[in-house]
Amino acid sequence: MNRIQMLCGAVAALCIAGAAGAAQDYPTRPVRMIVPFAAGGPTDVIARVVAQKLTEGLGQQVVVDNRAGAGGNLGMGLAAAAPADGHTLIVVSSSFVVNPGLYSSIPYDPYKSFIPVSNMAASPNVFTVHPGIAARNMKELLTVVAADPKKFSVATPGVGTTPDLSAQLLKLTTKLDFVTVPFGGAGPAVASVVSNQTPIGCTALPPTTQHIIGGRLRGIAVTGAKRSSAIADVPTMAEVGFKGQEADTLQGLLVPAGTPKPIVDRLHGLVVKMMVLPDVKSRVEGLGFDIIASSPAEFTTQVKVEVEKWAKVVKAAGIKVN
Repeated sequence: MNRIQMLCGAVAALCIAGAAGAAQDYPTRPVRMIVPFAAGGPTDVIARVVAQKLTEGLGQQVVVDNRAGAGGNLGMGLAAAAPADGHTLIVVSSSFVVNPGLYSSIPYDPYKSFIPVSNMAASPNVFTVHPGIAARNMKELLTVVAADPKKFSVATPGVGTTPDLSAQLLKLTTKLDFVTVPFGGAGPAVASVVSNQTPIGCTALPPTTQHIIGGRLRGIAVTGAKRSSAIADVPTMAEVGFKGQEADTLQGLLVPAGTPKPIVDRLHGLVVKMMVLPDVKSRVEGLGFDIIASSPAEFTTQVKVEVEKWAKVVKAAGIKVN
């Protein structure tokens, strides 16, 4: 038995040494950072900021590879099938935790296909109204809607996005039968509310911030756990009496499952350092995001909680995407 224990110990030591050696040599070539969305969106912008800083920290070029399609599933599937050696990274948005409950089949397992490195930043969703609507807070808005629910519709960026699900969650909570109108992105949804074609909107914060500040939209409530510094006078849903409505748009860094822990730890350490740099912090917050820089353990827990939460909302709302 002692010989077996000694042999197991020696094998374990060799494995640990091998992993440590791999991390010490890492990276040995350029690193691919998959972004499962088109260029120009907030996830792409943040990914490019992070890629630049990782290039400096790793001493190898980190190249952004946009692989848009199927609500993010295409890029996430490519990353899940990539070698687990740290040379493929992926930056995901909240579709990563929503899609498992939204699609009948996806090319990744949110728990088994990846190792979460960090939720780098997040932005709450925000409910807005056209200034012509006679409501200045959520309770007033719901009173107006309750008087004639069919008259009011809520613009969202698309079926299954976290803003769309936030509107669905509010609908389920309040039992109000208002109509949700999913657009093909945040831009068209915001434009519809600004022009008063759709009286109410629910989108991620970044596309609406300047419209709220400029008075073209009125911020009613944000879905974050705390107020956003970008629109500090707009309360959270919990503050106005609607608890359990928390939702945001995450910006997470993942690596394929099986990536050695020393590499994961190194990447996480670089992320924590870069996210507090003045130029990175200014750029990210300028987009309407708050710096999070969570640990792998914290992000792993968040993924589990959010996958389960949004799957329940999708099922209750009867949303289906083939």
